[in-house]
Amino acid sequence: MKKIVIIVTFFLFAISYSQKKKDLYLFTSFREPATEGLYLAYSEDGYNWKGLEGSFLKPEIGASKIMRDPSITKGADGTYHMVWTTDWKGGNGFGYASSKDLIHWSKQEYIPVMKNETEVVNVWAPEIFYDDVKKEYIIIWASTIPFRFEKGVEEEKNNHRMYYVTTKDFKTFSDTKLYYEPGFSVIDCVIVKKGKKDYVLVLKDNTRPMRNIKVAFGKSPLGPFSKSSEPLTEYLSEGPTVVKVAKKWLLYYDNYGSKNYKALSTSDFVHFEDVSSKISLPEGHKHGTITTISEEVLKGLKEKK
Repeated sequence: MKKIVIIVTFFLFAISYSQKKKDLYLFTSFREPATEGLYLAYSEDGYNWKGLEGSFLKPEIGASKIMRDPSITKGADGTYHMVWTTDWKGGNGFGYASSKDLIHWSKQEYIPVMKNETEVVNVWAPEIFYDDVKKEYIIIWASTIPFRFEKGVEEEKNNHRMYYVTTKDFKTFSDTKLYYEPGFSVIDCVIVKKGKKDYVLVLKDNTRPMRNIKVAFGKSPLGPFSKSSEPLTEYLSEGPTVVKVAKKWLLYYDNYGSKNYKALSTSDFVHFEDVSSKISLPEGHKHGTITTISEEVLKGLKEKK
């Protein structure tokens, strides 16, 4: 009988310990005018977010020395890798840094991914994705190269397309290639792995009449992707990011036309429910991405200030 009690007690302790050690959600962000750098918010449920005070990484690279659209992912070794926009206009690359605890960062590096182009208007909103099949990182971003594509409804200097590089170590990178060409100006793309050979590309149609969020589907994180869907969001919305909470995916986006943040819930990226009334975010929160952190990492972030 004593042996049974010991086993049951150990089992209950193990469950309690496991629950205590659950991961939390972390949302990266920035604040206008984007010179202060990296802001962070955390959540236990993926819906309600609490801001952590101050900046956790000041931008030091790029002509403008700004940090917009910080995108972060956690690698297989637990290291956080982050990329960001360094200049609103001009420049041929993006910023990169890594960290184990989100407090102590590697030296900031400028990755000139468009250096081989004679004219590049911008390098916007780099988004980082870890491909757990090929064990490599995919970084995608939007750039305008005047007269490269059919003009359509956009001016030559606002006719964006998506490009990408891959890397395993952030020291050597593949050649830059065209990532997504939907036939219209597109920015703010996010790759989501829904299942084996089942990927979703969340994107912003950046043409003047649209400027809203759509989705496309593919069997690989590098595409090719299907024709994009009808708009999921209202006019003047951008900066999507996606996180899985329980059995649902939450698609957060910056509803900048109305100066607020909104969210959609979905299980298949075909049918969506507006759950904006269920979310809360720190005031001033801007375009970022969501990853997970341990309670130990969160404790360190709180104690930093």
